[in-house]
Amino acid sequence: MIKLTQHGVYLLQGEKIVPADEYTAAASAPLSPDMARENTIAYQIMRAHDHCGGKKMRLKFDALMSHDITYVGIIQTARASGLKEFPIPYAMTNCHNSLCAVGGTINEDDHVFGLSAAKKYGGIYVPVNQSVIHQYAREEMAACGNMILGSDSHTRYGAIGNMGVGEGGPELVKQLLSNTYDIDAPEVVLVYLTGKPRHGVGPHDVAIALCGAVFKQGFVTNRILEFVGPGIASLSNDFRLGIDVMTTETACLSSIWETDETTRQFYQLHGHPERYRQLVPGEVAYYDRMIEIDLSTIEPMIALPFHPSNAYTIRELQENPYEILASVEAEAKEKFGDKVSLHLTDKIVDGKVMVDQGVIAGCAGGLYENLVEAAAILEGKSTGNGYFSLNVYPASVPVSMAVTRNGVAADLLEAGCIMKTAFCGPCFGAGDVPANNGLSIRHTTRNFPNREGSKPGQGQLSAVALMDARSIAATAANGGVLTSAADIDYEVPNLPYNYDRDIYAKRCYYGFGKADPAAELRLGPNITDWPKFDRLQDNLLIQLAAVIKDPVTTTDELIPSGETSSYRSNPLKLSEFALSRRVPDYVPRSKAIQADAAAMKEGNLSDSLKMAAKALGLDNDVLQHTSYGSGVFACRPGDGSAREQAASCQRVLGGGANIAYSYATKRYRSNCINWGIVPFTIDESEPFDYQSGDFLYVEGIYAAIRDGVETLTGKMVKADGSVKDITLHVNGLTEDEKTIILEGCLMNYYAAGYGKD
Repeated sequence: MIKLTQHGVYLLQGEKIVPADEYTAAASAPLSPDMARENTIAYQIMRAHDHCGGKKMRLKFDALMSHDITYVGIIQTARASGLKEFPIPYAMTNCHNSLCAVGGTINEDDHVFGLSAAKKYGGIYVPVNQSVIHQYAREEMAACGNMILGSDSHTRYGAIGNMGVGEGGPELVKQLLSNTYDIDAPEVVLVYLTGKPRHGVGPHDVAIALCGAVFKQGFVTNRILEFVGPGIASLSNDFRLGIDVMTTETACLSSIWETDETTRQFYQLHGHPERYRQLVPGEVAYYDRMIEIDLSTIEPMIALPFHPSNAYTIRELQENPYEILASVEAEAKEKFGDKVSLHLTDKIVDGKVMVDQGVIAGCAGGLYENLVEAAAILEGKSTGNGYFSLNVYPASVPVSMAVTRNGVAADLLEAGCIMKTAFCGPCFGAGDVPANNGLSIRHTTRNFPNREGSKPGQGQLSAVALMDARSIAATAANGGVLTSAADIDYEVPNLPYNYDRDIYAKRCYYGFGKADPAAELRLGPNITDWPKFDRLQDNLLIQLAAVIKDPVTTTDELIPSGETSSYRSNPLKLSEFALSRRVPDYVPRSKAIQADAAAMKEGNLSDSLKMAAKALGLDNDVLQHTSYGSGVFACRPGDGSAREQAASCQRVLGGGANIAYSYATKRYRSNCINWGIVPFTIDESEPFDYQSGDFLYVEGIYAAIRDGVETLTGKMVKADGSVKDITLHVNGLTEDEKTIILEGCLMNYYAAGYGKD
């Protein structure tokens, strides 16, 4: 279905693909890869936003997007750093905290804060349940050739010609303070589409197949995906958007698509015809790698727990359910041990897989065409009165209005579906949590462990598999028996989308360019300032509070989603949840280390610290010039959400460094840096045979970071007092990043007078 090419290729006139060596041999005046990469759509856009040029990029974005579990922290950080008004359009949606009921007023307090901030600083405020963040960006914020930075990992609008990048909140703070987003000039991967999707195949099928093909080998990690080819013409805008939003799950940096008449019609429909322009590669464009997708070969897919890349065709699962589901059970046992067990093979009845729940929701599933086609499959049928249920969340009120007016919502309701409001909860564990040992099939973005809201520490575990809305509807029509939409005979009705933004005009606050410095921020009792963080000292001593040997550690494991979202405005309260569903004793360990660090400043050493100091030969004078904190080792941390809290919670608990073989995403590494956590890496060939409680000491860390030393020798101290050298790397820090780490965090950096015009 999908072919990967590891080496570079040239695309000539947007059509002909030539391997790099063949092009160089045949062309009379060949363009070098560096020169021809500038002709990609991605580089055309990035260079227009680049304030540096060359191998480093310093980008300024056209607009910013946040939702209600990120914008409070972002504004509080920017406010502490000297924010006066928003310099570019900044839209704040309320689609995450709107149903995270933990009691009290704290969720709505965040929303009131958001509106008051929009009035004070000149922002755009989208009230609760009006739209999920990315649908609002598509409908009202995007423009061809623009760039949007969002504090959500699924910030992807490339299918309509707008490059989107998802990052942690501090990167948005930099933009709010008129600074830049700094990256090494990225590689670009050509995604060449041919063919046309067959009956019953939807965008999630293509996306799951793509994730399955590239994620585990890191084929596109931190690269840009550029979609071109004749297959694009066969895809509607909703189909393109549905694929595009899932590129986040490949671990790429961003995505962009060539635009055409279909794209022009999108902007025309949404009342922004002036925002369209044609985007195509130059005559000779170079791509560092290539992915070829023949859309006609894609089958209905399912991504089994616990990652979107755990991809199978539905046909494969139907033919071999015992072996495949048993492998998921084995993975669950490996992840959770004997705390809890998963029994998916119990779902096999008479050779068929029985499903407990279906959900179609959010920025991936809740799109207009998905709902129309799901309704067509379910017309005249019933979801039944058994254990199976189907919940549908339109992505925005305009989508909900459209399916209400044309009867699609009625068809879904008549079949037994429950229609809900625009809300992201099913994507991050705050809505429609299945029963224990339940199997939920979802057209949402992720199926990481506990992403659906289960709590293994309390004996609860359920499973989420990702599927396209079409096959979810087919399964619903078949009484919960796993069914491919390709096996259902149905006709897709001709129901063009009628977009009506009148509800936005009535309910949204448009304050860009109208900042009111006299307006008061409304601060509820849960909204607290960040604690103070110390500058980095001459030396660094770290005691490990968690050692995780999983191949990949997600941000959901570093800081769980779900009901914890209600505490995103309270750094101290939120930090209590750090690693709680993966390493439950991480928080008490970190707090103990934090207490020991405070005592060390007074000259009082705990027994473990005395042991480490003796083994390392450190006297009290050296310790007084040493930063002491907790640390985490994980093989490849940071896959998934952009949430900065995956790093900030560690910092609030006294975290000083992380050690990894590599960081799964740029955004998590950037979050660590912006919160003053040193992002060490070690060589893959070096086994990390240490455990929680062991120490790492790095002499002269301040000077090494300041001077750009990228390879250092540290010393590991085990509980028995034995000491062993370890080679550490801190590669590729920009000058600003060095200073941020030295100052202790981004807020300290601004408070010290850096980064200001």
